Amino acid sequence: MIKTFQAQEIANLPKRQRTTFVNHLSGFKSANLVGSISAEGQENLAIFSSAVHLGANPALIGLISRPFTAEVIRHSLRNIRQQKYFSLNQVHQGIYEQAHHSSARYPDGVSEFEATGLHPQYIADFPAPFVQEAQLKIGLRLEEEIPIIKNGTYLIVAAIEYVELPQAAFDEATGQIDLEKMQAVCISGLDSYHKTEQLQRLPYAKPRQ
Repeated sequence: MIKTFQAQEIANLPKRQRTTFVNHLSGFKSANLVGSISAEGQENLAIFSSAVHLGANPALIGLISRPFTAEVIRHSLRNIRQQKYFSLNQVHQGIYEQAHHSSARYPDGVSEFEATGLHPQYIADFPAPFVQEAQLKIGLRLEEEIPIIKNGTYLIVAAIEYVELPQAAFDEATGQIDLEKMQAVCISGLDSYHKTEQLQRLPYAKPRQ
């Protein structure tokens, strides 16, 4: 049997079920912790599954942030707007449970670093905190913020300022990063975490080959 959905049927699903269902449709997503700091010096940590490659020259990463509401202040978005700098820290098998716990709605003034047992780390005069326990750490500078009118979200466009990763996970000849060597995890939906397994690395594709 095949299950089908029309647009109106999706819209009519109960809110929590609809959110979970639609979040699964895009497949596996990267799991990253965004580290930021407010103008008052309050450190913040939040898990994101929306990071996307935007280009290599200049080196850009995109991030989707949900909108502010009357009930929820998006601390990461607020801090990024204020300070212009933030970090992206890849989640691996050793910290995924702590990383997931950062999604809880802690009140302003509570550091998710402290609440999750993860530790802030400041590197190379970069103004935002990294996650000490992460293996792949990326320092980002806000370039532009693009509002998505349809649902009130924002595309954060950020320039890569700094990268740190284990030497053993980097191929000097090709530039490839071995994510499995760092035990990176990915997310399906909102709360399901997965290991990865490489099937094969294929050569550069050319027509009729």
